[in-house]
Amino acid sequence: MSIDLVHGGSLDYMVQQFPSAPKPWLDLSTGINPRPYPIASIQVSALNHLPTTTAYDNCRKAMATAFLCPKETIMPAPGSEVLIRLLPTIIKPKKIAVLSPTYGDHLKVWRMEGLDVVESPDLLLENKNADCVVLCNPNNPDGQTFNYETLTALHTLMRERNGWLILDEAYIDLYPHLSFCSQAGADNLIILKSIGKFYGLAGLRLGALIAPPPILNAMAQRLGVWSISDFALDIGAKVYKDAAWKTQTRTHLQGASQRLRAILLQAGLTITGSTDLFSFVETQNAHSLWEQLAKLGIYTRRFSWSETHLRIGMPADEAGERHLKQALNL
Repeated sequence: MSIDLVHGGSLDYMVQQFPSAPKPWLDLSTGINPRPYPIASIQVSALNHLPTTTAYDNCRKAMATAFLCPKETIMPAPGSEVLIRLLPTIIKPKKIAVLSPTYGDHLKVWRMEGLDVVESPDLLLENKNADCVVLCNPNNPDGQTFNYETLTALHTLMRERNGWLILDEAYIDLYPHLSFCSQAGADNLIILKSIGKFYGLAGLRLGALIAPPPILNAMAQRLGVWSISDFALDIGAKVYKDAAWKTQTRTHLQGASQRLRAILLQAGLTITGSTDLFSFVETQNAHSLWEQLAKLGIYTRRFSWSETHLRIGMPADEAGERHLKQALNL
């Protein structure tokens, strides 16, 4: 399988594979906000010492305020990806139901453990007696969302089976009213957070685990004492406290998302799902369209499991929108 089918964001690979493509490239392969939270200056001194308890606590408090949950239920972590990969070493379900399609690593890590994994588009109706349910809310790549009532029903079902509901809320900052963090710390519930998508700081490698104390303690033992740099903790504390930036960014992304959808519809693509950071489109011979765009310096996300779908991220500005329009012959 080629690198681009594993994950988006491999722009260096794309440049090598399409050396004649015009530059600069327009990378629409991820669902990362192309207008990230502004970091005014880098405090180099934060890299000259081990992470401090004070920085950790400040970041944790800011997360608690942003997520609207007790800080005792939160453990900052070096991104949600590492949490996804470590969870199978902490909880031991026998049968896992994973929303399909969804972020591929959720399937991958449980199957690597040799467990029985069921893929389902409707986890409430087709959980097949699973004792662990995994879903992203909003979902990646199709943008499907789940309301409080649906999540409560799934959580209740897992509690009855002494199982687990795992919620990946990497994109929830777009729609905070959908978060299930009001139940933070409840038994049988694990919530994953990421600063990478809405805040556009994927390279910072900062996220959070929200879970009952035994899960937090077990994860802390695996991550060790200094898993996050002071640099990341300091920025995280600032980012999560900035309510004004969040409000302004949601307004901007709503408008940019409407413009992106208009471009894609005008090009004859069918939008089958979206968030305010990407659109999930359906078209005949999607892989051919992916290659056509790549030759024109535009990197989108294609999938090994579908010949008819692409995920197209958000251009950062008007120049990016014009580039996409021209590539789609508009």
